Amino acid sequence: MALQFHTGETKVSYGRNYSFIREELQFHTGETRVSAGWHQRYAWSRRTFATELHSVSSTFAFVTVTLYLMNKKLIRIILTALLLIGAYIVERTSALPMWQLLLVYLVPYLIIGYDVLGEAVEGVAHGELFDEHFLMSIATVGALCIGFLPGAEAQFPEAVFVMLFFQLGELFEGYAEGKSRRAVSHLLEIRPDTAHVLRDGVEQTVAPEEVAVGETIIIKPGERVPLDGFIVEGSSALNTVALTGESVPRSVTVEDEVMSGCVNLSGLLTVRVAKTAGDSTASKIIEMVEHATDHKSRSETFIRRFARVYTPVVVIVALLLAFLPPLLMGSFADHFATWLYRALTFLVISCPCALVISIPLSFFAGIGGASRAGILVKGANYMDALAKARAVLFDKTGTLTKGTFTANAVHPTACEANHLLHMVAHVERHSTHPIATSLRNAYPKEQDGCSIEEVEELAGRGVKARVNGSVVHVGNVALMESIGAQWHPCDHAGTIVHAAIDGTYAGHIVVSDTIKEESSHAIEALSRLGIRQLVMLTGDHEEVAQQISKQVGITEYYADLLPADKLSRLEEILQQPAHGTVLFVGDGINDAPVLARADVGIAMGGLGSDAAIEAADVVIMDDNPLKIATAIRIARHTVGIALQNAWFAIGIKVLVLLLALLGVASMWMAVFADVGVTVLAVLNAMRALRPVKVSRSSN
Repeated sequence: MALQFHTGETKVSYGRNYSFIREELQFHTGETRVSAGWHQRYAWSRRTFATELHSVSSTFAFVTVTLYLMNKKLIRIILTALLLIGAYIVERTSALPMWQLLLVYLVPYLIIGYDVLGEAVEGVAHGELFDEHFLMSIATVGALCIGFLPGAEAQFPEAVFVMLFFQLGELFEGYAEGKSRRAVSHLLEIRPDTAHVLRDGVEQTVAPEEVAVGETIIIKPGERVPLDGFIVEGSSALNTVALTGESVPRSVTVEDEVMSGCVNLSGLLTVRVAKTAGDSTASKIIEMVEHATDHKSRSETFIRRFARVYTPVVVIVALLLAFLPPLLMGSFADHFATWLYRALTFLVISCPCALVISIPLSFFAGIGGASRAGILVKGANYMDALAKARAVLFDKTGTLTKGTFTANAVHPTACEANHLLHMVAHVERHSTHPIATSLRNAYPKEQDGCSIEEVEELAGRGVKARVNGSVVHVGNVALMESIGAQWHPCDHAGTIVHAAIDGTYAGHIVVSDTIKEESSHAIEALSRLGIRQLVMLTGDHEEVAQQISKQVGITEYYADLLPADKLSRLEEILQQPAHGTVLFVGDGINDAPVLARADVGIAMGGLGSDAAIEAADVVIMDDNPLKIATAIRIARHTVGIALQNAWFAIGIKVLVLLLALLGVASMWMAVFADVGVTVLAVLNAMRALRPVKVSRSSN
């Protein structure tokens, strides 16, 4: 089914061509038009559709059209089955001549097969001779004609039956693919069509694309957040399931960030827009989903190449099978009908539908299942790579830790602890660094009337300022040594912030990050999956890296790394002579080069930078490291299903092909080898839709 969604300038195209009906089906709603024809082309403007139909969404329209077409196909299948039974009764109860009997069977044959014949003719016209429609058309038309050969038996029921089951297989296939599409299409609904913007104190309803950064929007209860921004007024609970896969609502209040695509559940929110519609979280997610099918897995690529070579070879073999044995047997006329029947059976069996359909469908269903869990996989090729993971490398801050620093120890030397915090907080008043923020939070009385002058950033060392006439230096050991302050070491793990007042060492403050609750469980889950090489790469000091790695269960770590150093360590691991792929997990802009270089780059999408998300191949929407193991399990499950389908389809076909060559297999058996295997493979592919979760304690 070729499905096309048009949303503004965005075009999402789904699927392959299913010929449900030949006639045109059109729905007109204002400027909206849904058209289903020879190739089942559907196109509608999502915004127009929503405006004209109000409560009826584009998804409902898609489902309605699909169900209509599927029901119509089902009616054709039922009608054909009844007519086939009637034709068989006529054949058995009357002595009609062969040409009249052909006319009787032609009625159900054309009802069920006219669109397949049409696709075959169109394929020939476009130079695409060797597809499943062409093979089915040749095989069934040959079966209809074989009865007119000398000494041959009529195969009219077989011809209709083959076409009937082929259409039944496509019906199942259409249902399965529709289910897979709907698993992913929910992401296409996360971007609202309107936004309520405040301009000159007046609320205006406009398209999100018309709202500029810095403007203020109103989000009412029950509405979806149209643009990313920060709350300036109000509090509420947000449903983030469409983005993160988590069903528990997230409480938000003033200064909290909100992402487009979430649903405001309760309170009225006033939000200052931080990103344009094109750069919003919802738009980026939709873009990722749209392009997910552009990246084919190795098995998909192989199957496509295989089908292009396989089908012409099959047709040539069938022609040789039909003509060569009768010629060698010496009596062409006596044996031609028998070998022609075998050749036609051979064509039906050899149709590569099960391989061409089920394997891409398996990967698409796997991507859909991952999206339900809040994991965005940018292509089927990354599913392949995830399934072969041998090593996982982690950034520390924001990946294994929350990235929120707290001052958890104050060690004064020449003054009281409160005075030390007082002076340090004032020096760091204007800094945006996370550590500076933690120091200010440790001393909340910033507005105490103290004079702060001559603030100077000392690159790579710290900050200098004059507070109430005293010169205060705040920074690292290098800064203390540069001013001649006799600093003291600290046995606490964390980032040590030293301070000196008027050149005299005043003490230090221990600032540390908070480890995510799921980090240790994530490491355990990855170990259970057979990932033996788990490495942490961090720019933090040795003591901090050692403590964090010990707490989360990582035995291999590298500290004091610059972004270039992280890349070098990754290159070393990539060059190790081991089978499998290397994954890197990060969230910061400094991680972007490493994410891009790894076999699979995984970005934390909730708090991660746009650069990291752009460079990554997989995005975890809620920053939960436990979902790394979930992604690997989904990938392995998906690849396993695809391999099952491939071996099952090839095995059955090879077996029945051998039987056809020996004259044992009938066309009825050929139908099972083609359509039956396709239906079973498609149903098996649907198992990839089921979400795979990794618990904290179970395998």
